[in-house]
Amino acid sequence: HIEGPTNPIPFFVFLAKNTTSKDPTMFIPKENRIATFSYLFQEGVCVVKKDPKPATHPHIEGPTNLEVLMLMKSLQSKGYVRITFSWQYNYCYLTDEGIEYLRGYLALPAEIVPATHKAANKRPEGRDREEDKFADGGRPAFRDNRGGGIGRGGGI
Repeated sequence: HIEGPTNPIPFFVFLAKNTTSKDPTMFIPKENRIATFSYLFQEGVCVVKKDPKPATHPHIEGPTNLEVLMLMKSLQSKGYVRITFSWQYNYCYLTDEGIEYLRGYLALPAEIVPATHKAANKRPEGRDREEDKFADGGRPAFRDNRGGGIGRGGGI
């Protein structure tokens, strides 16, 4: 026991009292939350560096990097975002449940979908795979008109 001036206080009570307090809640302004959610819904993905010091996020105007990081963690805990961490960056991917949640939060119609869910063109314009580039005997660096080499059946 550690004794104070008037009454004895058990040491374990003192430790338990300090370790049971909850972390303070971070309040994020509504306009920053909407800017972050709009960007996430528009792109379908968000990259956040694990660094709370920058005053702004490089892709989203308004919120700090810490606010975006905390919002992504919150969305992950609810199952709306899947986060992959690599080389001090969080790569946040919007899930199907997250799309529905953000669509309701931002009051968007069902026709609007994130960029990651839009159908991409099968082949880029200006490139035609039907033409045979190497019809005259293979790739240019491997064309050999000498007839062979040592150990390949047509030595010098």
